[in-house]
Amino acid sequence: MHVFAVLAAAVLFGTTGTSQALGPDDTTPLSIGVMRMVIGGTGLALLAGLLARRHARRRPADARPAPRLGLRPLLLMAVTGICLALYQPLFFLGTERNGVAVGTVVALGSAPVMAGLLEWLLTRRLPTATWAVATGAATIGVVLLGAGGDVGGGGTDPAGLAGSLGAAASFAVIANVQRRLLDAGWDPFTVVGGMGASSALVALPVLPFVDVSWLAEPAGLAMALWLGLGTISVAYVLFTWGLGGLTAATAATLTLGEPLTAAILGLTVLGERLSLLAVIGLVVLGIGLALLARGSRAPRDPRPFAVEG
Repeated sequence: MHVFAVLAAAVLFGTTGTSQALGPDDTTPLSIGVMRMVIGGTGLALLAGLLARRHARRRPADARPAPRLGLRPLLLMAVTGICLALYQPLFFLGTERNGVAVGTVVALGSAPVMAGLLEWLLTRRLPTATWAVATGAATIGVVLLGAGGDVGGGGTDPAGLAGSLGAAASFAVIANVQRRLLDAGWDPFTVVGGMGASSALVALPVLPFVDVSWLAEPAGLAMALWLGLGTISVAYVLFTWGLGGLTAATAATLTLGEPLTAAILGLTVLGERLSLLAVIGLVVLGIGLALLARGSRAPRDPRPFAVEG
């Protein structure tokens, strides 16, 4: 069941870019991102809060005492919420400018690399040789995608590429900050719920300043509810619960379903066409991701941290 939960979450995450593309034409990356966070962040905070309280009631009497809520953990959870809120318009900018297949794969393919680099900078632990090779392959894949783009598109749009890379950087911060909270003994659902609540609080003040008139359209409302409740609230709860029963290696392999889902939907449902150079980039990036997953077989605490979509 844990395997299917994480795989289902990865598939839900992978539908994000296609959902945006199938929505109303008058949307913007900022308006979609804001609505996704207001709806999804609120729903995630409520669901995760209920599950965290359930965990607390079932906590064994001889278990390690729960950490005390202070300024530092509150600030760290707020950082994850801010980064998740920033992720949204950056991710949608990348998919809007470069298509779902390229935009999503660049963002998700670059994220593990950036997360690993940031972890190295924070902990000074040298990466393994496998990680270095995988990082090199993933970087080459992103470069080839950037140079190739879609057929007839004249290469990848620089602003869209910057958006995808910015989304990846936001994820890198989330992954490392949540790792610190989990290592400090915080319940995974408390951590992910704090991220949801803070992201909703960050997005809410922006709502009056963006045009969300597209919500009046049935397609717009359906897109907002799916992106918020489906790809944020439900997906993160499934992901967090599933990872609690899996090894890091298995979890890393299953998360490859996210970029795979996005690429397949982009090429089939949306009819996107990639140049030969971009296809080669996708293959090389896939090799890098597979190596990253294989490299995760080194012993490590399998407790979860969020990986976005």
